[in-house]
Amino acid sequence: MKKLLTLLLLLCINFWTYGQKITSPNGQLELNFSLNDGKPEYALDFKGKAVILPSKLGLKLKDKPDFIDGFVTYNSEDDQVDETWEPIWGEEKSIRNHYKELLVTLHQDATHQHRTLNIRFRVFDDGIGFRYEFPSQENLAHFIISEEKTQFAMTGDHTAFWIPGDYDTQEYDYMESKLSEIRGLMPQAITANVSQTSFSPTGVQTSLMLKTDDGIYINLHEAALIDYATMHLNLDDENMIFESWLTPNANGDKVYLQSPSVTPWRTIIVSDDARDILASRITLNLNEPNKIEDTSWIRPMKYIGVWWEMITGKSKWSYTDDFPAVQLGVTDFSKAKPNGKHGATTENVKKHIDFAAEHGFDGVLVEGWNIGWEDWFGNAKDYVFDFVTPYPDFDLEGVRDYAKEKGVEMIMHHETSSSVRNYERHLDIAYQFMKDNGYNAVKSGYVGTILPFGDNHYSQWQVNHYQYALEKAAEYQIMVNAHEAVRPTGISRTYPNLIANESARGTEYQAFGGSKPNHVTVLPFTRLIGGPMDYTPGIFEMDISKLNPDNNSWVNSTIANQLALYVTMYSPLQMAADLPEHYEKFMDAFQFIKDVALDWEKSLYLEAEPGYYLTIARKAKGTNNWFVGNVNGNKSRTSSINFDFLDEGKSYIATIYADAKDAHYRNNAQAYEIRKVIVNKKSKLSQLSAPGGGFAISIIEGNKESLKGLKKL
Repeated sequence: MKKLLTLLLLLCINFWTYGQKITSPNGQLELNFSLNDGKPEYALDFKGKAVILPSKLGLKLKDKPDFIDGFVTYNSEDDQVDETWEPIWGEEKSIRNHYKELLVTLHQDATHQHRTLNIRFRVFDDGIGFRYEFPSQENLAHFIISEEKTQFAMTGDHTAFWIPGDYDTQEYDYMESKLSEIRGLMPQAITANVSQTSFSPTGVQTSLMLKTDDGIYINLHEAALIDYATMHLNLDDENMIFESWLTPNANGDKVYLQSPSVTPWRTIIVSDDARDILASRITLNLNEPNKIEDTSWIRPMKYIGVWWEMITGKSKWSYTDDFPAVQLGVTDFSKAKPNGKHGATTENVKKHIDFAAEHGFDGVLVEGWNIGWEDWFGNAKDYVFDFVTPYPDFDLEGVRDYAKEKGVEMIMHHETSSSVRNYERHLDIAYQFMKDNGYNAVKSGYVGTILPFGDNHYSQWQVNHYQYALEKAAEYQIMVNAHEAVRPTGISRTYPNLIANESARGTEYQAFGGSKPNHVTVLPFTRLIGGPMDYTPGIFEMDISKLNPDNNSWVNSTIANQLALYVTMYSPLQMAADLPEHYEKFMDAFQFIKDVALDWEKSLYLEAEPGYYLTIARKAKGTNNWFVGNVNGNKSRTSSINFDFLDEGKSYIATIYADAKDAHYRNNAQAYEIRKVIVNKKSKLSQLSAPGGGFAISIIEGNKESLKGLKKL
């Protein structure tokens, strides 16, 4: 039921304050909105304690009066929604969308041209979302936002898991520190990247994970980033207030809009239990429902690829060393001498297809198959790839037919080299080429500085490009896995062909010197709040020098940890990233990767502490099978797991893939043990995880015959 409350304020309100509150459906969260001396503010309490102190709201406009003060009238509407919807794929079969809503309408005085601004709040049991809305009006047809002034006022010097604010990359290791320590740690947090633009000594990125001294977990992010600049957070470390900081366009402006329009949602997830942060579906719920009518072509995929060998330097993307520069349509590759290290050869790809077919993988990704890789990076080339012309040693038609014969799908790779105009000019041709040759999914990449120069990866214009490519892909019934694009904000609900993103520091950095051992215990609380990540797990050979003697990097993980990632790092698109020959050495452990599901009926978060440990149990959709994953941080730890999520009266075979007692991510990473036991609803497990380690469990419903000879846990 909706009720309309209209309150007409007196014109003389210099010291007048009006407040209104709205609580979550369960009553534990209380949002307070106020109009103080003509300036809008909000605050948030959880279980009677303040989590966000009074924080200002508003926007600065270019060449127009700001939307910050001068508001003289106030109207409000409230509403409540309780509905359930089913994602095309996801961490659970159905999602409840339950919230109370407050819509406030603010009018400015004559000095501010009698304009109107709406602010819409939605309060869920696990947090809130709010956004600015600009109704159609005479004095606000076209306008430019020079900065958004949304504040998040903290109640203290919280512990934060953060990466540097940057207009061009999210590929950083997470730092753990007090808010007051961010400024001092920023120089060491900004590690090298091929494209990066930091903006402040206290600027950080969302999704930002925080923990208070009294055990309250707070997550700050945004949802439904459409036709708007990506939001960062800049910290006033004297007053412990975060303020939104938008990514600029090439000319320094932040956002170009016309009314009617809306901003993305600003989200705050709150709980005194870290598991609730992972279970929150606020980000998805604040996005629009699915807009793709026929989704039969969208399906989860498990794949391998010709990729890790190139990342490690074992092989190359390029075909020849003959040309100092390449011009498409001019350079004759038929006369070039192969460099002998090209990875995307017909022979090598067919070996991968054979391996995929033998072990039940859906697809094979091939990078470096198309001409242009000889001088693709760092040369400001506008016309860098055409996305359709193969190298002489890659028989595209032959590989296509061979894969089809083996029942394996090929996954296309489109590296744009951040030449966005070039990609858009080729997009229809490239997508049609994919359809003609049976490629139903594409991995796109945006490595390097954006062309045209001056723009940033996360500006409004670039956000619109990623959305354009995604919607164009939907027209051709193509799934998209975008790398180096803007971090996701739940858009996959509306366009479920966005099957994955990278948009964070992925496994590739393990070949660039390594990531912190606890990196994967932070990502589910930060990057994955917005949507699934193509993290590319499954590395079994940790010593990279064995692939490339010139690369002394080390993968800071155990094999058991790598297996667990298929459960803890949720994605409907999962890669077994290592070389087939490495899996052949550890086929008993590889079995878990073959068995683990991709689409889930239910997800349960059994243990969680950001930066330290994480245990998740998931039930495979349409089955009675469960899979459990645990990833551990820098120190060894013993988990205590109850199997009370299993069905009453049934017995299951649990195959436990665990670290050996002497396992360690750095000096004994391949030490694991596998055991099979019978479990039921009353079973309990005490399991050790090594530093940088973990465990993975497949739980399959048993029968009298399959249970023979096995001991109970």
